Amino acid sequence: MLPTPELVKSYIAAELDCTHLEVEGDGQHFNAVIVSNAFAGKRLIQRHQLVYAALGDRMRQEIHALSMKTLTPEEFQQ
Repeated sequence: MLPTPELVKSYIAAELDCTHLEVEGDGQHFNAVIVSNAFAGKRLIQRHQLVYAALGDRMRQEIHALSMKTLTPEEFQQ
């Protein structure tokens, strides 16, 4: 069974405190906009690592590809 965008969203939200979270996808490839205070002061790779850590083994087992925009609330407002 392929994961739904709603399921991927719930995985991220369970581990990362988000002020805004959108996930779209077809069951294998997903696009996400993730807004969190946890990204403040972090480089892009560090932000992505936080998301990958939230998804854990699901990135290897369930999710084939994830394209993401990781923003702080201030960046999202702009």
